[in-house]
Amino acid sequence: MTRVKICGVTTEEQALVCVDAGADAIGVNFVPSSVRRVDEMTARAIVRAVNGRALVVGVVADLTVGAMRALRERTGVGCLQLHGCESEADVSALLPHAYKAIRIGAASDVAVAEAMPGEYVMVDSGGAEGALGGTGRSFDWTLVVRLATRRKLVLAGGLKPENVADAIQQVRPWCVDVASGVESSPRIKDVDKVLAFVEAVRGSDLSP
Repeated sequence: MTRVKICGVTTEEQALVCVDAGADAIGVNFVPSSVRRVDEMTARAIVRAVNGRALVVGVVADLTVGAMRALRERTGVGCLQLHGCESEADVSALLPHAYKAIRIGAASDVAVAEAMPGEYVMVDSGGAEGALGGTGRSFDWTLVVRLATRRKLVLAGGLKPENVADAIQQVRPWCVDVASGVESSPRIKDVDKVLAFVEAVRGSDLSP
């Protein structure tokens, strides 16, 4: 079964909508430059509201290993998604409660993703002006088909209810990750889009 992660959740209410719809994980974003950034108090409230029904992932970028460990402890998030320029050593130091996100634009980027330690790795499209994700842009999925057979791959970048089934059929990722594709506007998750996204994923899992 393909897992579903809904990222950029900003309120307890949104978190519960996503979990009730069948999300396996939700993401809370701590990156200061992100339009979906939340503070630590909000993150703790979301963790309490979810109450173990789904994995809560904290999205971070370019923090020290010590700062990332402390953030995880203070907020109670179950895992960290490293979305900056973190090294393989940084990822190793945080295992098993972290994985690296790599922006894919060429085969050389896939090699970087494959070299990252740990069971899991995320591939994303990134975007213009150094955006770290959540841009609604996709990338060439054929680049990561082989990687998905070797790692627990989290596929992100431009996914939405209308194309996620195609992405799953083509890549066969371990998990699909969506943010802007289920929003009515930045920071605001659309209940109907969330439900449609999860339904599309589950329908694809049933397809031959």
